Amino acid sequence: MECTIYQAVKNLPMSQKRIREAVFFVLKTLKKTGMVSIHLVGDKRIQKLNNFYRGEDRTTDVLAFATTEGKELVKVNNDFGDIFICWPQVKRQAKKYQIDFREEFIRMLVHGLLHLFGYDHIKKKQAVKMFYRQEKLVKKII
Repeated sequence: MECTIYQAVKNLPMSQKRIREAVFFVLKTLKKTGMVSIHLVGDKRIQKLNNFYRGEDRTTDVLAFATTEGKELVKVNNDFGDIFICWPQVKRQAKKYQIDFREEFIRMLVHGLLHLFGYDHIKKKQAVKMFYRQEKLVKKII
């Protein structure tokens, strides 16, 4: 397993080592081996990505880009994809929900990883499955 972290923002809630440990825990739990890239970005970068790829010209908390999609998720060169997490947005959400910012950061990290592995929340049934799995993993990590 491999996790590359690209940090474009300062004052993260935890060390890159701790972030990797969380990623590896999720990969191990989901019985996945391969590479994942985590990009820790600010509002402007995530807004541009959200606008370009999703047509939504606003800041968001996390975006996940799998190397492949569909029913048969196949790794390309053992690479599952990239996750972009907007640290300023995560801080705002933690404050809004009155929870620890580290917990919200882990939640967004897990959320992005689940998207890489085919989980989605467009339909209610999918959302129930995804968020149940997400919260179960978050509780084990924090």
